[in-house]
Amino acid sequence: MSFTAHQHRLPAGDALATAARSVFERAGGQWTSLRATVFDVLMRFDRPASAYEITEAVSKAAGRRVTANTVYRILDLFVAGNIAARVESSNAYVANAHPDCRHDCIFLVCDRCGTTRHVDDDRVAADIRAAADRTGFKTLRPVLEMRGLCADCL
Repeated sequence: MSFTAHQHRLPAGDALATAARSVFERAGGQWTSLRATVFDVLMRFDRPASAYEITEAVSKAAGRRVTANTVYRILDLFVAGNIAARVESSNAYVANAHPDCRHDCIFLVCDRCGTTRHVDDDRVAADIRAAADRTGFKTLRPVLEMRGLCADCL
């Protein structure tokens, strides 16, 4: 595969929420008001957020206490539906900036400031999947993360 990266039209704000809802509903999910609130809160974080940070913000936005278990279940649905991604090493979540595109994401995580950048590189992802396949490993949920220092922290 010679194609190493691809570009996306990146919706933001209301357009991103609309795109996420559309993808979620096309897959058979129900876009409830609580799920909409969780997504709205998630997309407003400027960094990966823990489920507890999201729960606190959702409770505040909803004007009532929402349990972390409820938020975790919604986040799991969002990850399965490709409208959010989980940064495994940080146990944190980010809104998928391009929910209409399903591919393996690569996260670059800064160990100093916590900034997490999402990079698309289909060639790298394909090479890693091929390496796993050669060992007989069936990849179910690929998570690719690089830890280091961002340009601002160097």
